[in-house]
Amino acid sequence: MNPKRISVIAAILAMLFVLNGCKKSTQRGFYPPVDEYINITLVSYNALQAPGGWAYVNGGLKGIIVYARGGNEFVAFDRNCTVNEENSCGKASVATDNITVVCSCDGSTYNIFDGSVTNGPAELPLKAYNVSFNSSNSTIRIYS
Repeated sequence: MNPKRISVIAAILAMLFVLNGCKKSTQRGFYPPVDEYINITLVSYNALQAPGGWAYVNGGLKGIIVYARGGNEFVAFDRNCTVNEENSCGKASVATDNITVVCSCDGSTYNIFDGSVTNGPAELPLKAYNVSFNSSNSTIRIYS
């Protein structure tokens, strides 16, 4: 290869590298490991015994929202908002409609059923955790 062609290829590669660095980050910040157990027969988690019920649980980065889909199926999401994740005011809460999660900092909204974004500026869904349910002792395990 001639030197002129090599320098053109190098310039193109350098430009692609720079442009790629300008994209919005789609990677999450640090989330601590989670391994929480909750018993849904306790008064504070009673709402989880019915489909559509939800509760706040300690753990994760800013707390966890647990939602009862029904049929002993549960989902859990970190309450940390996904826009400027390091921002201390970005704590998500369940809205009064009980199906939407709202970020207190930027107004982004998420679907409580699956954590997906329903209204931006957020582009990433809420951080989901693994969930298992032990029906013999009515205990939900939330873990990463």
